Amino acid sequence: MSANLLMIEDDTRLASMVGEFLGQSGFNVSHQPTAMGGLAQLQGQSGPTRPDLVILDLMLPDLDGLEVCKRIRNSTGDIAQVPVLMLTAKGDPLDRIIGLELGADDYLPKPFEPRELLARIRAILRRQGDTAATANKVLRFGSLEIDRDARSVTVSGQPADLTSYQFDLLVALAERAGRVLTRDQIMEAVRGRELEAFDRSIDVHMGRIRAAIETDSKNPRRIVTVRGAGYVFAKQQD
Repeated sequence: MSANLLMIEDDTRLASMVGEFLGQSGFNVSHQPTAMGGLAQLQGQSGPTRPDLVILDLMLPDLDGLEVCKRIRNSTGDIAQVPVLMLTAKGDPLDRIIGLELGADDYLPKPFEPRELLARIRAILRRQGDTAATANKVLRFGSLEIDRDARSVTVSGQPADLTSYQFDLLVALAERAGRVLTRDQIMEAVRGRELEAFDRSIDVHMGRIRAAIETDSKNPRRIVTVRGAGYVFAKQQD
């Protein structure tokens, strides 16, 4: 079944070009030129018609993309888990960091090569599919439970709020508990391709994961930073 994509972008010319390109690649693409239109479409669709991924522009005429991303993540039900790929006009590091902190799964600065957009979309959707198909569905570490089939995380029975990308990062670490992983190794595990050695977005996501699963995110016991090396998921926990 073809994946459904929702593009929230006020540049109708760009949206038309991207929609045609992604359509030729087998995706069902719908377009909304405003933030409120995009949110309304998300709220109004469910089941097989619900978007599998949102391509979200940062600069929109009614609300900025950061606010839209925040509202998606604060929604109820499945909508909150829909992956978001954010488009930024300048590739501003601050915009990028804020977007990731608000729950975006990936970002792409404008202008972009359509083939790179396609690759990133496929990578996000592939991560979801790969995780859903993984055997031994539940990983347990003390009060922390990671259900790979349901794509859910609980701490002492309470749900932890993670984006799709953050869930995959946590699984990548937990599956390799006790092993120190560099940032590149972690991102390679979830994206399947090499990234720049000094890409710091991983640190933003780790901070969000710690806030969701650690008793004290300032003094983490589950995900530990190894100075000059990377991160390690501790085997022995509460």
